[in-house]
Amino acid sequence: QVQLVESGGGLVQPGGSLRLSCAASGSIIRISAMGWYRQAPGKERELVAFIDNGGRTNYADSVKGRFAISRGFGMSLVYLQMNSLKAEDTAVYYCNAKYSPPYGPDAYYWGQGTPVTVSS
Repeated sequence: QVQLVESGGGLVQPGGSLRLSCAASGSIIRISAMGWYRQAPGKERELVAFIDNGGRTNYADSVKGRFAISRGFGMSLVYLQMNSLKAEDTAVYYCNAKYSPPYGPDAYYWGQGTPVTVSS
């Protein structure tokens, strides 16, 4: 099992920057990928960025060039650096871990979410 704790959300002005953190504990050696998702009021939860255990990354088109996902210590610490923030980025941001055991199906774990508000 994997436990995820997020931090770093808050209020920021348009054009500003914010850095989110996700700390994973438990069976982290079996985490094959980590991702950041966000959910705005009245909208579905959407993928923002992910990074796999080989360091490969992918981003949603809406954040490409502005956001960067990175690892701080293997797969136990994952960050999301958000630059040039827009009002449309306002959402609750969730950390997600893909857990891949040697046998059996993959499992997905979620953090509690950290709110990000971009407003002047």
